[in-house]
Formats: sequence, C-alpha cells, structure tokens
Amino acid sequence: MATHDDPALLDSTTGDGPGPKHHGPVPVDRIVFAVTAAIAAAILVWGLVWPDNLKSISDSILTWLVVNLGWLFVVAASGFVLFAIWLAVSRFGKIPLGKDGEKPEFNTVSWIAMMFSAGMGIGLMFYGVSEPLTHFVTPPPGTEPGIGTAMATTMFHWSLHPWSIYAVVGLSIAYGTYRMDRKQLISSAFIPLLGRKRAEGPIGKVIDILAIFATMFGTAASLGLGALQIGSGVEVLGWMDTAGTLLLVAVVAVLTLAFVASAVSGVAKGIQWLSNTNMVLALILAIFVFVCGPTVLILNLIPTALGDYASQITGMSARTAAAGDAETAKWLSSWTIFYWAWWISWTPFVGMFLARISRGRTIRQFVIGVILVPSVVSLLWFSIFGGSAIGQQRDGADLAGKGSPESQLFGMLSELPIAGISSFLVMVLVAIFFVSGADAASMVMGTLSQRGTLHPSRWTVVFWGVLTGGIAALLLWSGGSDALSGLQTMTIIAAAPFAIVMIGLCVSLYRDLSSDPLIIEGLRRRREIEEADVGATRK
Repeated sequence: MATHDDPALLDSTTGDGPGPKHHGPVPVDRIVFAVTAAIAAAILVWGLVWPDNLKSISDSILTWLVVNLGWLFVVAASGFVLFAIWLAVSRFGKIPLGKDGEKPEFNTVSWIAMMFSAGMGIGLMFYGVSEPLTHFVTPPPGTEPGIGTAMATTMFHWSLHPWSIYAVVGLSIAYGTYRMDRKQLISSAFIPLLGRKRAEGPIGKVIDILAIFATMFGTAASLGLGALQIGSGVEVLGWMDTAGTLLLVAVVAVLTLAFVASAVSGVAKGIQWLSNTNMVLALILAIFVFVCGPTVLILNLIPTALGDYASQITGMSARTAAAGDAETAKWLSSWTIFYWAWWISWTPFVGMFLARISRGRTIRQFVIGVILVPSVVSLLWFSIFGGSAIGQQRDGADLAGKGSPESQLFGMLSELPIAGISSFLVMVLVAIFFVSGADAASMVMGTLSQRGTLHPSRWTVVFWGVLTGGIAALLLWSGGSDALSGLQTMTIIAAAPFAIVMIGLCVSLYRDLSSDPLIIEGLRRRREIEEADVGATRK
C-alpha cells in the first residue's frame, strides 16, 4: 500500500492538498472524535473485561446480519460494479477529475505503477495460497469441484467487485475535491444529495463516524491477519514450537508501534524506500515461485482462471443464503460477505489514495485503470501462488491438511528450494506491507476526525493508531484458537452500516455529475442542434 508520505498523497504547493485551503492548525471535530473514540474504547474495555460476552453477542449480530442483510452486501457489491462500468461508458466518462483542460498530475506509467502498489498488501500474502487451495479441496456449496471453480471463486473475491467498490469512493472524493473544491471528507460527497447544511451537520458527522469505524476495524483485521501469518512463520523457522496468543499480541504491539511511528515521522524518503523495496521483494518472491514451482501449470492456469471466472461471475454474484442450507450461509459469512465487508471497510483509505494519484484523469480513465490494473495483478498472483499449492496438493503434499490458512503459504514454500530464506522473506514482506499501509489508514482516521485536513495533528494520528492496534490485539486475545473468525466477525459488523452509506454515495455522485458544466453544456448544444434540425425540416 502507498503511504501518506508518498508524493502522490501530498500537494506540492499547499500544506493541505488540493481543495479548500486551511490556514494554521485545523481544530479537531470534537463530536466526531469524541463519539467514535468513546464507542471504540467501550468495545475495547468490554472485550478485556467480558471477552466471552463480547464474542457471544458479536456472533449473534453476525448471524442476524448474514440471514437478514446478507443480500444487501451481495446486491450492493454487484451494483457498484455495474455503476462504475456505466459511469465509464456513459457521457459522464469524459468528465475530468479536475478543472477543464487540467492535465493528469502523473504520467500514465507512474500512475499505473502506483495503482499496482495499491493492489498489493497483506491480503494477497495471507490468501495467495490458502484461498485457491481451500476452494480446490472443499468447493463452495453447490458448485462443481475442480481447479477452475477454485480459481474463479478466488478471482470473484479479488478483482472486479473489490476494485469497483474502491472506485466508487475514489471517484466521489476526487470529483468533490478537485472539481468542486470541497473538503476531503466522506460527508462532503453527500452535499449534492443532502445539501451543505445537512452534510456538514449531524447527518454528515454520523457518516464520518461510520467511515472511521469501518477503517478502524478493517485495519485491525489486516493487522490481525499479519500477526497470525508472522506467528506461523516463527513456528516454521523453528524459532518457537508454538506461536501462542501472547506472541501474537506482541507482534501486534510491535507492528502498531512501527506504523504509528511512520505515520507521525514525516520521513518521506525512508517510508518510500520501504514501500519500493517491498514491491521489489514481492516481485522477486513471485518470480521465484513461478520458476521453481509448476511453471507449465501456472501458465495454463492463467487463461483457465480467466475463462472460468467470466463464465461463472453471474451465478457467483447472485449467490445468497437462499441458494442453499445453513452450510451455504456459513460459507458466505466466512468468504464472500466477509470480503465485501472487508473491502468496504478499507474504502475511506484506499479511495482517498486512488483519488490523490488520479487528479486530471477522466472518469473513464480512472475506472478502467482502477479496476483493470489490480485485477490483472490479482490474476497473476493467485495463479502463481495458488497454482503452485494446488499442483503440490495434486502430487500428494496435502498442504490443506497440514495446518491453518496462515501456515499454508509456508507449507507451499517448504516444498521448494531455500525454504528458510523464502519463509523469512514472507515475514518481512507482511510486516512492511502492513506498516506502509496502516500508517496511511491512521492518517485517514485523523483526517476524518479533524475536519478534512490532510495533515492531522500527531496526537490524533497516534491515538487512532494505538486504538486500532488495541482492537486487533483484543480480537486475537478473545478469539483464542478461532482468532480469524473473530476478526472476520467484527469487520462485517463494522462495515454493515457503511455499506448503506456507499449506496447513498452513488446516488449523490450521480446527482453531482448530472449538473457538471460539461454535461450541461453538452445538453445545451444537443438542444440547439435538435432545434436547428426542426427548423430546417419546417422550411
């Protein structure tokens, strides 16, 4: 992930980026900050004092959400795909994310490179092996077993749908900031729908509070996944026999300290160097697995995965709990609904990142780039890592039966040369991926609680960073051996209200674009042409 110190995230001429200029320190929005902090702190205390009670109630809420609102996640996610594509191909596609005639801030090669960076993260490291392998060994309920179904299901979760979710928020932020000179707040994007008074009043504050909650729990889930995978690596490398809960909490503490320090340091070159180094290391790891793994199978798998994904996407997009029994509902909550909630929880951060690197692009260019580039990265990544794992499973390695999801990547690497070095590299990658992304998430929470400033005060950033780390540690501590399930549960619960916010965001963006000067001018010219044609016909 890109960091807040990336030059793409900072405006070169002002202290607060494009849009409205702030002079001097920007005060904290006391209502947004206090309400969000109080509720989050209450959840933290609740989990520390009554962990069993928290787990029981959160599980009950999850069950209710999946049964009663699972359809909302499914319909909304597919709706965002259709909405984003429609914007690209419609007359709105020509509208620039900036002033008329403004050129893109970054050339196409740099823009795509940064898009590639945004498409990578802990998720690809954690699920790169485990998801295709899991779907291959245990196909989703009601599907045909096979490598095609496994890869199609994985691509469904990692390509068009998540990046369309990000694109909707990114477009709303970029259009409002660069074209309409509004604050970089989620609530500001609702001005066309609610009016400025309501968007800056209590309703807008509720929207920003929900955005902070979604970001906080999505980041906590990523931090938890990273800790689980590093703990598994400690076991694989023989540093400890068992990575217990205390070790996982210690890993969370160290990673939290690292990303909070990076978020407040302002040392741009050092963080950029870490991010660039991580991308090179990820590429080296992928090439290593491609060359040393089943290369021919991987090459064959790329078109197979693409074809099966294209043929099955309609059925997968419509799959809800009504499509099967309790097993189907449980599978959906563990996979599809969790993913849609996870992506939604990351939209304030990723959407802001995508917006800030896309100034001057047209809506059509933005949608094509944001959806296509990361989807290609995901296709290649899962074909290499998932294909290697499936190939080893076919050859009798039984990776699926040897350990937990976080350990399966290490299990796959153990079948290849220099397993110790590659396993250590994975741990380094996971740590830096998180540090170079979570610092930006804490900055975004600071921005949302400090009236849209791109440079929130250090104490605000530290507060949100520490609170996020505390929630991740709490979920790991209270979840015990089923920590992954606890992380998924809280992510879905936190993202459910923000899914409704995103639907409103689409309506607001449509109203905004419909009154854009380019659209109004185009309609005026069309009327003039039609009137001229009518006049000529009468003559």
